[in-house]
Amino acid sequence: MQISSREMDKATIFDVTGDIDLANSPAVRKALLREVREKRTPRVVMNLSKVRYIDSSGVASLVEGLKASRDVGSRFILFGLSTSAREVLQLSRLLKIFEVYDNEEQALAA
Repeated sequence: MQISSREMDKATIFDVTGDIDLANSPAVRKALLREVREKRTPRVVMNLSKVRYIDSSGVASLVEGLKASRDVGSRFILFGLSTSAREVLQLSRLLKIFEVYDNEEQALAA
């Protein structure tokens, strides 16, 4: 798995490639929490278009990022969910809790 970040319009966009699973979710969690809690970025956007699979630990990392962003008053946005990633969030009844968009343009315009 790879995580890269870029800044655009008072937002930090994380481009994630690979699976977010038990082995990789700590890296996702660490990057998210540093951006939200330490830097207090107004909008943190996760590009998940190159993520094929998310397991329960990956979902937990995303939920922790969402909770931290709500705690500091920032926005946490997901976009580009694969079919399997969308299904995982839907089955766990979290799809409605996250702010989810189809593409980067929609996510940044929101």
